[in-house]
Amino acid sequence: MAIITLLTVLSQSIDETSIRQLSIIVTAVLTMSGRVTMLGIARWTEQGGSYRTIQRFYNHVIPWGMVLWLFFAAYLLREENEYLLVGDESVVSKAGKQSYGLDRFFSSIFGKPIAGLAFFALSLVSVQERKAYPLLVEQVTRSAAEKAASQTKKVKVATKTPATSKPKGKPGRPKGVKNQDKRQIEWTAEMLRLKRMGCELLERVKARVRIRYLVLAQRAPRHFGNNNVTQMVRQSLGLHIICKLRHDAALYLPFTGEQAGKGRRRVYGSKLDFDNMPAQSLVKSFTEDGLQTDIYQATLLHKAFADPLNCVIIVKTNRTTQRKAHVILFSSDLELTFAKLIDAYQLRFQIEFNFRDAKQFWGFEDFMNINQTPLTNAVGLAFFMVNLSHLLVTQFRKTCPQFGILDLKAHFRARRYALEALKLLPDFPDPILLEQMLDTMPALGSIHP
Repeated sequence: MAIITLLTVLSQSIDETSIRQLSIIVTAVLTMSGRVTMLGIARWTEQGGSYRTIQRFYNHVIPWGMVLWLFFAAYLLREENEYLLVGDESVVSKAGKQSYGLDRFFSSIFGKPIAGLAFFALSLVSVQERKAYPLLVEQVTRSAAEKAASQTKKVKVATKTPATSKPKGKPGRPKGVKNQDKRQIEWTAEMLRLKRMGCELLERVKARVRIRYLVLAQRAPRHFGNNNVTQMVRQSLGLHIICKLRHDAALYLPFTGEQAGKGRRRVYGSKLDFDNMPAQSLVKSFTEDGLQTDIYQATLLHKAFADPLNCVIIVKTNRTTQRKAHVILFSSDLELTFAKLIDAYQLRFQIEFNFRDAKQFWGFEDFMNINQTPLTNAVGLAFFMVNLSHLLVTQFRKTCPQFGILDLKAHFRARRYALEALKLLPDFPDPILLEQMLDTMPALGSIHP
């Protein structure tokens, strides 16, 4: 439980003073109740942890990406495990007008854009442990040019002429229009950010971890499940992508008939009908609680994508009402089996548990900093606590399999109360008796003692 000992591995990236300050802050965050703010942390720190010390730490530039990797590589990495690279964005609601990067971002919780801050995170997910470990977190900021382009796009969509009212022109391709190379993509600020963060993380971990797949959550229509992102992942990162397509994506079977004697060779066959899937593509079927689930896998084509896609379509049918719903998962790896593709996309949800723990326990939604450096350090500390809590909880689960983060905080808080009470005794107990008392006290406030 010596926090300062655990943090000595960070000496490659931060100085000794910052490590000492971080150990004081970490112990206070593990112990405290209430909101995790600078003032709240200062009230729970032990000797050497004044509010001024907290201020100095928060105003010092810290390379959190390297800090997260060094801690993960020292204590959490299992080189025999298989890891997936998972990326997703989280939005924190904030009021006021002074916070750095404050803007309106789409929140999946509220289902609409809200005023707040957005952060994009890349985590490594262990397939065997089924846990996500955040290794790189960066704030999403939009320039004035990006905001203007977004507004222009909204106006174009709002004033778009319906297809039924357009005058009919000549059939065929318009004069002067040439074939477009779908591998030449249009770079957006979001894609440039994903490329930079992905290259940085892959360069950092390549000596210890071999990664083949980048799994991205489809938070909004066409957000990541498109050709531009797929080509960027293949060309710039050298990985295969796993993501989800829109439910109404126009997919085509490859043409297998006889080619005509002249003209361009046909590539696209019949359009896929999700209500009448080809029987030869069925790979698994089962019924549970009145729902029939049929899983289909096939190599399909999409006219907006440059390459064929390995698609897995999950069709669920209500046996009573016969109503159907389906989900389309895809990967650029044509050899990936349906079971591994589905499992990989399910594992991407582990990053949501990182966001939940960071917000609920470690101050990701509590910080009141408005300047860039203190704000970045508050977020970096929250995700560092996610990895640290993984390590501490794992140690306790050797004797108590149901041990959780609430038990961890209760343990540290009870030890702190016990130590403060024992300091009032005229004679301090001997070390053996002291450890027995400190081991017994935390069980009083634990959910799983």
